[in-house]
Amino acid sequence: MIRTNAVRSACVSALVLAAFPLAAGAAPQRADAVYVNGKIFTADAKDDVVQGIAVSGDHFIAAGSNAQIRKFIGQGTKVVDLKGHFVSPGLTDDHFHNEGGGSGIDLSHVRTLAELLTTVANAAAKTAPGTLLVSNSDWHEAQLKEQRLPTARELDQAAPNNPVVLVRGGHSYILSDVAFRKYNISKDTPVPAGGQISRGPDGELTGEIFDNAKALVPLPPEKPLTMQDIVTTQKAVNPYGITALRIAGSYKGDMLQALRLWKQAEANHTLTLRYTVYMPGFEFHTPQQVDQAIARWGVKQDEGDDFVRIGGIKLIVDGGFEGGHISRPYLEPYGKGGTYTGLTVSPPAAYNSVVQEINRQGWRATTHAVGDAAVDQVLTAYELANKDKPLIGKRWAIEHAFVARPDLVKRMQDLKLMVSAQDHLYLAAPALKKYWGWDLASEVTPVKTYLDAGLLVAGGTDSPVIPFNPFWEFYHFASRDTISDGVYGADQKIISRTLLLRLDTINYAKLIGEEDHRGSIEPGKLADFAVLTDNFLTVPAEKIPNMKALATYVGGEEVYRDPNYH
Repeated sequence: MIRTNAVRSACVSALVLAAFPLAAGAAPQRADAVYVNGKIFTADAKDDVVQGIAVSGDHFIAAGSNAQIRKFIGQGTKVVDLKGHFVSPGLTDDHFHNEGGGSGIDLSHVRTLAELLTTVANAAAKTAPGTLLVSNSDWHEAQLKEQRLPTARELDQAAPNNPVVLVRGGHSYILSDVAFRKYNISKDTPVPAGGQISRGPDGELTGEIFDNAKALVPLPPEKPLTMQDIVTTQKAVNPYGITALRIAGSYKGDMLQALRLWKQAEANHTLTLRYTVYMPGFEFHTPQQVDQAIARWGVKQDEGDDFVRIGGIKLIVDGGFEGGHISRPYLEPYGKGGTYTGLTVSPPAAYNSVVQEINRQGWRATTHAVGDAAVDQVLTAYELANKDKPLIGKRWAIEHAFVARPDLVKRMQDLKLMVSAQDHLYLAAPALKKYWGWDLASEVTPVKTYLDAGLLVAGGTDSPVIPFNPFWEFYHFASRDTISDGVYGADQKIISRTLLLRLDTINYAKLIGEEDHRGSIEPGKLADFAVLTDNFLTVPAEKIPNMKALATYVGGEEVYRDPNYH
């Protein structure tokens, strides 16, 4: 059970005193709980590693040696022996949509094309002929031995009597021929602006459509969001030491309903994650749409508390892996004779006007931009908005920023932008190499370049596009290794383990503007922390992907414990 704001506020005056040295002879404040004999990474300015921590209410009141921390033990204080385990500030995910899974066909476990098609065939065998079959979105062809998508014809063979739509990540559908007929899509169907309908060398449909072309395939509405969805997310991510999520424009459907449920869960003392929410601006093309949406949402910029806060508005300018807008043509045959450079989902003039209006309204934006041409488009709009009303220092950001030329990095520095980076390359490297070539794929998500330039970088996963496991993210950024295709861009390795942990702790707090009271283990800050299976600072890199949490704490309350942790 998590304490409410009212209870937390009652502790503030005492906690503030505890954040400063005690006067000579003064007795230390009694802690509700102390944790000793650990290896505790604080993520403070010195990246200190200490033995113990003391917690009162939902805040830390001390961090230091065992002897220092034992001074906070009084009548009723709970004493926990960490037995040498490693403790981190609570981990976070700076770009999260949902934890994956769902009621559709589960392809997350398949590792060959034959397994994928068998899974589809098994689903069809249990379903009445003519019924639409839809997959969950948390899979990618890079997980398959063949490293390619199924074709429309192959899906027909697996499910000859059912239309099949495989949802892949947030940008692509793969349809069977039966599904193409259901939705009246042929090789002669006009392609919507900002979308793509893939065709093979013979001009026939391959099965894949993406981005704005998905509007041609209206899928059944998602089931109404319920409190069980909130609980499911918490139960999935808390075991990885995750204590906070930044929701990037979408979460299992209706964002306003999600906000109501998060607030209800907080009121019921059942929320075990902290949420920073970016409202959806994906379909904005005019300033009027911005104004209408803000009025409809009924929320304000930075409204909320430590558990649920409005962070800004999420926009998008290009596609995903197969539609990132780059400044040169894709490799053939994807380049279509040197004419295809990716997708512009939001035309520049419209996007510029939307960004300016968001800024005028006192909101901040963060924008999905994958390719360097897309990053260029974002920077141009942000620069124009900044001339109209300064946005420097207001925590505007770019999501993903797969590719950024030196001139773009310089412009990002000038605007003091923040970068929300994820480990897409870990899973999707072969696909990006196929689309863009080895040289450009090796440059994807240059976290070291951004950090060396002095930009604030926080880390995450883009779940369910990539599984939400933060230790996969850490391993990839540390090694630049990929699941199926070796090391890409070794010059971008982050050697410092403390720097890696900062991406998902204090840097996250800075990204959301709350570094004064969370993100590190320091007196006066929220007591969000995780006891991990291994010492992250010394564990061999190849063991990082298998790490988890032994216990996770939010506001000093245990929200997860491994059954085998004693």
